[in-house]
Parts: sequence; C-alpha cells; structure tokens
Amino acid sequence: MTRIKKFGLFAAPALALVALSGCATSFKADVARFQQLPAPAGQSFTIVADDPKLAGGLEFAHYADLVGQRLAQTGYVPASDPASADLIVRVAYDVDNGREKVRSTGFGDPFYGGWGWRGRWGRPWGYGFYDPWLFGPSGYTDVSSYTVYTSDLRMKIDRAADNRRLFEGTASAQSLSNKLTYLVPNLIDAMFTNFPGQNGENVKITLPPEGRG
Repeated sequence: MTRIKKFGLFAAPALALVALSGCATSFKADVARFQQLPAPAGQSFTIVADDPKLAGGLEFAHYADLVGQRLAQTGYVPASDPASADLIVRVAYDVDNGREKVRSTGFGDPFYGGWGWRGRWGRPWGYGFYDPWLFGPSGYTDVSSYTVYTSDLRMKIDRAADNRRLFEGTASAQSLSNKLTYLVPNLIDAMFTNFPGQNGENVKITLPPEGRG
C-alpha cells in the first residue's frame, strides 16, 4: 500500500464530516399538517407572532413577509387593514441549543474491518483495510464530535369571525447549523410544499441546496 493510499484512510472520515457540515446540501424537514382550510377565494389574512418574544422585531417581520408571499402565491390576499382580515395567521419559530454527537471510524468500523489475535501463538488475524504499519499494533480509531441542532416552524390559521382553527402545521429539521437566517426560510419552504396538504399527514420534505449558509 502506498503512502498516498494510506493517507486516504485517514482523510476519508474527515472529508465525510466536512461534506456533512456544508451548507450546500439538501435540506430535509419533517412536516405535520392538520387542516380544514376552504379553497382560496381571495380571503384576506394578517400575520401575527404566536410567541410574544418574537413580536415587534424586524427579524419576525422579515419571516412574516416570506410567509405572506407564499400565502399570496396560494391565492390568499394580504389584508389592507389587519383588523378586518378574514384569516389570522400565527407563526413561531425556534432552534434549540444542540446536542453533541460522536462519530468514530477505523478500528471496528464495518468499512475498515477489524483486527485481533488468535491461536496458540497469538497469531494476528484481520480483514478489511487494516494495516499494522499504518495503524500500529493497537489499531486505529478516528473520533470526531459535532453538534446537531433541532429547529422548528409552527403555523396556525384561525378564521377571524369565530376564532375557529382551520390549519395547524409544524416543520422541523435537524442540522449542523443554528443560524435562523438559514433555517427559517428553508422551514417555510418545507411548510408550503404542496400546501395545505392532506389533513393529518406527516411527510418528509427534501429541498435542493440553494447556497444558504
């Protein structure tokens, strides 16, 4: 085995983790939707924060505008006067503090094989790609840790006339990024994929990479 090939065994786990952490990857979200929305016929809507901590901020206004654009594309109309809107759309979003995960490769990994001792004289046995010159007598393990964050977007739609709930939806995802500027637009896109969906459905949505980082 050449030194170049041996280096590749070290580099493969690291390169895999780099690829996983990049923003130019598909965005995958779990979307649950419950709905009794009437077919869009020009009903007006207004968007409010369902979490008081988000109300009044420029950040929320930006994401509310994105939700409003998607509702308008569906056939609903932004209300000129929020007090007279037919539908009240309640939106909230969040990302947690993350959980650390550990990834190990090398000794004992199905790809790299294993190594041990057997027989009366302790003769070595092995399989896969183990190389005692490269790994040494004790084997080799590459351990990497990384943080996975869980984000979610929650949206509710009520009929203003009687406060009847017409839609409840949640889009959630796990990512190596905790940036809301990356997460929330993707969660909105996932929420509005085939919107409003079937009542009681839980679907997995995969969005192509768009270079958001």
